[in-house]
Amino acid sequence: MQFPLDIAVGKFSLSSHLLFETLGFIIGFRYYLFLRKKSIDLIPQSNRAVILIGAAAGGFLFSRIIGSLENPTLFFNSPHPLLYFYSDKTIVGGLLGGLIGVEISKKIIHEKKSSGDLFTYPILLALMIGRIGYFSMGVYEDTYGIETSSVFGMDLGDGLKRHPVTLYEIAFLLLVWLMLMLIEKNVKLKNGYRFQFFMIVYLIFRFSLDFIKPGERYFYGLGTIQISCIFGLIYYSRTIYRMLFKQSLLIEHE
Repeated sequence: MQFPLDIAVGKFSLSSHLLFETLGFIIGFRYYLFLRKKSIDLIPQSNRAVILIGAAAGGFLFSRIIGSLENPTLFFNSPHPLLYFYSDKTIVGGLLGGLIGVEISKKIIHEKKSSGDLFTYPILLALMIGRIGYFSMGVYEDTYGIETSSVFGMDLGDGLKRHPVTLYEIAFLLLVWLMLMLIEKNVKLKNGYRFQFFMIVYLIFRFSLDFIKPGERYFYGLGTIQISCIFGLIYYSRTIYRMLFKQSLLIEHE
């Protein structure tokens, strides 16, 4: 397998990374519109639009802040720091930044209802599609794993057997989708807990996954993304407690 896995279009070559990342955004957003049309949205359309803007702005900014700080040495020594900042991004930063943007937007418009549930499945779909693009880059994008002798090891373009962490993530996201569907088939979760469940399990997964990814380490051997995951999990600590010990508080009782 030759990395990067670009697509030949006549005499030109189309970046699979760019293609699947773009498709992830487009298909994920279209799926969100489809679900919103089918469901009863408790949030007025005008407020939902403001929340979307807040999510997009927060996600754009923080995905690049945390992405740039993954390798601060490269960032601060880059001859073009603004270009580095714009091009280096991470999903964890995007999700946490989107969360911050949403909460600020809701404060401004005085919206108190939970808004994340409607985004959950579209985000899962968009992430899975986008991760195909990251996998297509092999070692030419900072989303590959460390060397391994495991049966899952793959040559991602440098002749070494590495953990294909993007494929692990796609499999995990699919599992989360199936878990949520199974849970909601048996019980009705209270408004907001579908998204919170997704965020909690994803942050735990990404915290664990980064132990098998190369990168700079700081506090107790943790990287920037792992530290960000910890802050995110602290934010959701009340929900984690309920998931572990007070499950009845998460369920909508008839």
